[in-house]
Amino acid sequence: MLLTGAAGFIGSHIRSTLTERGHDVVAVDGMIPAAHGSDAIAPDGVLVADLRQASLVELLDGVDVVCHQAARVGAGVDARDAPDYAADNDLVTARLLAAMFETRCRRMVLASSMVVYGDGTYRDGLGAIVDPPPRSTADLEAGRFERYLPGGEPAEWALTPEDAPLAPRSYYAASKAAQESYCRAWSLETGGAVTALRYHNVYGPHMPRDTPYAGVAAIFRSQLEARQAPTVFEDGGQMRDFVHVSDIAAANVAAIERLAPDTGSGRFEAFNVCSGQPISIKQVAESLTTGIAGPAPVTTGRYRPGDVRHIVADPALAAATLGFRASIMPEQGLREFATAPLR
Repeated sequence: MLLTGAAGFIGSHIRSTLTERGHDVVAVDGMIPAAHGSDAIAPDGVLVADLRQASLVELLDGVDVVCHQAARVGAGVDARDAPDYAADNDLVTARLLAAMFETRCRRMVLASSMVVYGDGTYRDGLGAIVDPPPRSTADLEAGRFERYLPGGEPAEWALTPEDAPLAPRSYYAASKAAQESYCRAWSLETGGAVTALRYHNVYGPHMPRDTPYAGVAAIFRSQLEARQAPTVFEDGGQMRDFVHVSDIAAANVAAIERLAPDTGSGRFEAFNVCSGQPISIKQVAESLTTGIAGPAPVTTGRYRPGDVRHIVADPALAAATLGFRASIMPEQGLREFATAPLR
């Protein structure tokens, strides 16, 4: 199989797990400085190639499944970043799909993301799914951080299922939704099979510490290493799902080993990959503080325009269809992450 992004935080864990299970892996990575640093050297066995330009047909020689992890992540700074997301994510995926068509490789597992859901899922007081108005600057300035129903009461967060509407809010999110759309169209046209895994907040050993790829858990962790209190935005009540990178690797293996060699009729499926145990951002900071015996988190009340209040996932479909259930829950995993090595 071909594994893209094989030297990255997630890709390296997937590569190790696949190799341990006896899979023959062709590992490739672009080694872009934003993800790896300016002087990074590719690990042994990882080919260095710019997938925007490389001959993908040659890379796919003898390959029967592609595990596509390579991507530009992060929210971006402004509209000038949009072409980079389109090139590194959408163009590369389109080139891969075209090369797969040419080489008759009919199976792909795609790294997607929770960001395709946008603002997440909410219910009213009677339990009905609703789409509350966006958070206003006036509310945020007043410390009213929830999304509010027309009557003024807060909407309740709910687990987001895979059939929720896609509503990307950033250039990265738009590129992930576009990747899924290209894959869906390819599966219909070719009869191939694509499994899109929508990762929630990933953390774990060897996570990058000071790059656009570092998530909030790594940011808190770096603050604690500097003996600084983790700084929590808003009131800390933002709900998320944090999933350990070893569980991400397990989900990819489950998807790869489930895919039939040739479906004939085409199939596109998407699955949430999450722990199934929502946790607040303040609880994330507290778990890390406990694990490293550091200073208590400071809740700042500051906010960032455009931030999503709550986004948590429904794990049921992945459990029922892929047989995937996370083995490391956030409270345990985050305490251990407090002293895990970072890259």
